[in-house]
This record gives sequence, C-alpha cells and structure tokens, in this order.
Amino acid sequence: MRAVVQRVKSSSVTVDGRVVAEIGDGLLVLLGVAKPDKSDDADYLAEKIVNLRIFEDEDGKLNRSVLSTGGQMLVVSQFTLLGNCNKGRRPSFVHAAGQDQAVKLYERFIEQVREKGVSVKTGRFRATMEVGLINDGPVTLIVESK
Repeated sequence: MRAVVQRVKSSSVTVDGRVVAEIGDGLLVLLGVAKPDKSDDADYLAEKIVNLRIFEDEDGKLNRSVLSTGGQMLVVSQFTLLGNCNKGRRPSFVHAAGQDQAVKLYERFIEQVREKGVSVKTGRFRATMEVGLINDGPVTLIVESK
C-alpha cells in the first residue's frame, strides 16, 4: 500500500457539486492499494500514520502525532498512486489492486485508524472527486507498507 500524507489546516471532498466530507486540522491521506497487499499492510500503515510525529509541539519541533493532537483524518482512495510512468507517456496501472481487493483494504485501513481513536472522514470509493486542502507547513510525506 502507498499513502500520500499531508498535514492540513482543512480538507474536503466534493462529489457532483456536493461536499461529502470535510475536516479541520489533521491529515489528508490519499491511499493506493497494490495487488500483493494484504490486511497486515493496512494495519501497518494505519499504525504508522496515526503515530507519525509531524505536528509541532510547544517548542516548534515535529514531535506530535494526529492522535496526540486530537486531529482528524480524511482518507481518499486513489489508485493512481500505483501508476508506473517509466515507459511511454501513459501511466500503467497494472500494479494497482482490483476493486474488490482495494475496497476491502481501504475499509480495513479506515477501521484500524478509527479503532486507534482518530476521527475519520472519507471520500467516495470509485467516485470522481474534487479534493480541496489547505496544506499546513507544507508537510507532505509518502508512506509505504513494503
């Protein structure tokens, strides 16, 4: 699994002109699932991201996690994170998981984050979405399970 994690002041997802999810301070997580991924990949990423110390403490050091700040998380499925651009001009998505596997692991990731105590909002799986955000820092990281 591959995640792009962005520390945000706010973020939202709009589908068909309607806001379907929005958060304040926290993390926007764009999540891609690969064919070889299993439940333990979702569990690993949830644990890793919830505990990433990428929020500032009282001394201005990146020492706090979304869990310790009480921040929220907006999770958006994004298979294009698995795109391979090495050949030609059109990305290849042969490494991205199929819909059944991807939705199962996407939901597993969300469930694990919620169980750890973080408030989670989500985009709509397989919908065309507009994702808005105010990146804080900016802080953007790529986190992978393998």
